[in-house]
Amino acid sequence: MRRRVAALLFALGASVGLVACGTPRAPVNGRVPDPPTAVPALTRVAAQVDVTGPRGQMNQSSREQALQSAAAQGKSELLKRQIAAMSAFGDVDLYAGNDAQLLVDGPATFAAMFAAIEKARRQIILESYIIEDADVSRRLAELLLKRRSDGLEIAVLYDGVGSMGTDETYFDRLRQGGIAVCAFNPVNPLKQRTKYHKITQRDHRKMLVVDGETGFTGGINISAVYSSGSGGFGSRGSSKAPPRKAASSGSGDGKASGKTDDKAEEENGWRDTMVQVRGPATQKLHTLFREVWSQQHCEGTVAAIAPPPGPPAGQQLMRVVPSSPQDTENRIYTLLLGSIRAAQRSVYLTMAYFAPGQDMVDALCEAAQRGVDVQLILPSRSDFGPVMHAGRSHYERMLKAGVRIHELQDAVLHAKTAVIDGVVSTVGSSNMDWRSFVHNNEVNAVVLGEDFGGAMTRMFERDRTASRTIELQRWQDRGLWQRSKEYFSRMFEQWW
Repeated sequence: MRRRVAALLFALGASVGLVACGTPRAPVNGRVPDPPTAVPALTRVAAQVDVTGPRGQMNQSSREQALQSAAAQGKSELLKRQIAAMSAFGDVDLYAGNDAQLLVDGPATFAAMFAAIEKARRQIILESYIIEDADVSRRLAELLLKRRSDGLEIAVLYDGVGSMGTDETYFDRLRQGGIAVCAFNPVNPLKQRTKYHKITQRDHRKMLVVDGETGFTGGINISAVYSSGSGGFGSRGSSKAPPRKAASSGSGDGKASGKTDDKAEEENGWRDTMVQVRGPATQKLHTLFREVWSQQHCEGTVAAIAPPPGPPAGQQLMRVVPSSPQDTENRIYTLLLGSIRAAQRSVYLTMAYFAPGQDMVDALCEAAQRGVDVQLILPSRSDFGPVMHAGRSHYERMLKAGVRIHELQDAVLHAKTAVIDGVVSTVGSSNMDWRSFVHNNEVNAVVLGEDFGGAMTRMFERDRTASRTIELQRWQDRGLWQRSKEYFSRMFEQWW
């Protein structure tokens, strides 16, 4: 009991200190635009967006055809309304003629990534927050070194904090093999190539681009925690499922610390999602990599690669939404906020770190109150408990508003996905927390249309069956210790 009282007093003192230091800037400036009051005509929507196809920028007529193709998948009125809501926040750059495939968990993702690397003909670029010196990264290193010996251009960009646990000899071996390697904002001031006061800015993106044709992005790092998958949806491949841990009980508090140890994490596996893209949207991922490489003053240059000739890779309409601390507004935040405010049917979010701030909670509650089916899948355990508790501090208000909340059991949730009205789907690196919205480089891939939205909805439903639903009455009966963790974690919400 004394320890808990001491912890509460310490948290109170620290909270007062942080509040005195000031509040981080908001991820959106000024008044949030109102959602469309009516469904706009297709010609008007086409005039509000830029669309790039396999042959370059499209004119008005071609844009209308691209939008019509996406609308023909179904729910056309909802799609037009959602695109109009996006354009209210500024420029919307779309890419037509893509093929996008969901990749669930690590084994499926690594198999697809390694296969793409093996087939590469010219160039491989990899950007990852974490590259952990583990079996998967050693296999990756061997494959990259082999492809470099075949004459391919290869560049690797990793985050200086995220990959801090990896010995420098791992990266030195890649350099010695002729691979260009660069650390984003190194912690060591002697290795800094940019201003050291930017040390809090991190590169949280996860991207692989091969030959400028095939791209991968989402939430999966190059890490051992993904080696076994989460145990669902065939994600383990041929590997044997590890033993399950007992799910959290009571109020859904999980472990008291909000953190699992390494052994538990490996046994439970991590649930995460990536998307594999072929088509014009891949060129945007390629451009983002080259921009960060240049901004960080990394050694050498990464060559631009022209889009491959030939027919479209697919029929999917996409948007690639990056964000960085230099942005005046966070485009991922405005994408999610605008889409939720414009939602008419459904909002399904799966989020590893959920501490979104008042505007986002307001939007979710208001959507539920106007009859939208709003459901969240959130973690029951986390590798960073304070964010989980900050998110839980919003549960009671959301539950009262009609939001349904589910906590994933038996796996560490790390996915960051959303499907709204069944026509706006996003898979990316950005969490719904202030670190992602204000301090990190992030990127989300957005696929427009009911075909991909249906696949996302089915994935959400499978995750929901592996989750426990939070009931309002039971949640209101949680204990003082849980409530205190929520209270103090929420005070720090904007600093996590």
